[in-house]
Amino acid sequence: MTLQQLNYIITISEIGSINRAAEKLYVSQPSLTSAIKELEKELGIVLFNRTARGVTLTAEGVDFLPYARQVYGDYLNLLEKYGKVGERKQRFGVSCQHYSFAVKAFVEMVKVYDVAKYEFAIRETKTLGVINDVASLRSELGILYLSDYNRKAMLELLRNKGLGFHHLINCNAYVYLWKGHPLANRASISFDDLAPYPCLSFEQGDESSFYFAEEILSTNEYPRRIKVTDRATNLNLMNGLNGYTLCSGIICEELNGSDYIAVPYEADTTNPNSIMEVGYVMRENAILSAFGERYVAEIRKYLGIEE
Repeated sequence: MTLQQLNYIITISEIGSINRAAEKLYVSQPSLTSAIKELEKELGIVLFNRTARGVTLTAEGVDFLPYARQVYGDYLNLLEKYGKVGERKQRFGVSCQHYSFAVKAFVEMVKVYDVAKYEFAIRETKTLGVINDVASLRSELGILYLSDYNRKAMLELLRNKGLGFHHLINCNAYVYLWKGHPLANRASISFDDLAPYPCLSFEQGDESSFYFAEEILSTNEYPRRIKVTDRATNLNLMNGLNGYTLCSGIICEELNGSDYIAVPYEADTTNPNSIMEVGYVMRENAILSAFGERYVAEIRKYLGIEE
């Protein structure tokens, strides 16, 4: 097994065609096919289903791919730090829950580099999507939070996926709403105050669980609730329907605009406050790339966290 073969596997899986993968890799199609067959023979498994419409990973290939990405990704990170990368385009991806600060940090990181020379990706997605992206090395890092309610289940899931959680900051719950909301001028807002207004929460898909909710206090019984899939719709519904969401209080006016505010949540005995522990997840024992180090530094800078 060679690093070159691992790169071939990763490229074919992303493109879905041996012919187009050969073009991207600057090798002949017969040479690429031969290299894959040799690897399959060495491993004793079949990695790809071959059809007239292209290739797809077999079940064994799906299991093998994350390991291939990890090994080849670590090689590229080492090469980036200590070797000569030539004309190869380096990649960096991050997946996150719908946090504007995570996008802002990404913007600041990318500004440092010439985008023409690198391949960057940021993916705002569902909680399980964040975890799966990092586990499969589609993204190097993921941004999400833990709370007293979800911590045990989330940490177990992360361990099963070979991931570790790294603390960034603890936050109390805030009510996020637009400045024209009837409650916007309150010094704090209680759960009872919110009863007449719709609670906006991000949809988590068919595999949804209370543990995957992006909003703090997700187990509370909300008389009115609307599911959304993206931040832009969330903001529009705040404005149009006087909706609200519960968040960390970390907002970015540069990206979301200045029409929205975060008001402290006022806890009571029935609806207590809860700490959001925001952090990043990455593969256990993985080496952060220079991009990853810069991205984490930009998040720390934005959040005012000392190194």
